Amino acid sequence: MLHQTCDLGPIRAVTASITPTEAGCEAQFRLDGRADAIVLPRKAQPERMDNLWKTTCFEIFWQPIGGSSYREFNLSPSGRWAAYDFDSFREGMRDAPVAAITVDCSHDESGLVLNASIAAKLPDPAQVALNAIVEHEGGDLQFWALAFPPGKPEFHSEACRQMIVERA
Repeated sequence: MLHQTCDLGPIRAVTASITPTEAGCEAQFRLDGRADAIVLPRKAQPERMDNLWKTTCFEIFWQPIGGSSYREFNLSPSGRWAAYDFDSFREGMRDAPVAAITVDCSHDESGLVLNASIAAKLPDPAQVALNAIVEHEGGDLQFWALAFPPGKPEFHSEACRQMIVERA
């Protein structure tokens, strides 16, 4: 869902899915709409990088059920990524250990698809959030999530983690 304070703009819908794997997880994010009318970071060397959320970016929050700690992944259409561990709500932030992350992104006049493969230890069962930040050409940001807490868009809120994921 699009946060209530955001204008619809060129992207009309966001869908996302996640599948746990033996190594970690695989995720897909899809933007439906005019991808040519949003800001897309240029393809770059795949590497860990901070502040990816300041422009078009996709996020996964992964929290063990019953726990207060959580992991955040930021996935950029550029191929860059970030992974952070938190002890509790925005507390104790540090780089998370990750074996590997690969990000593949393609787009055309009808939308964008980002696929990510994450090799990292991920507890299960877990509460998971799948989020998108979309920057418009004028600099405005759209915030998309499964759910939002009341007030401003806050992806770190447990209210956003509406999906339960566990390995079969």
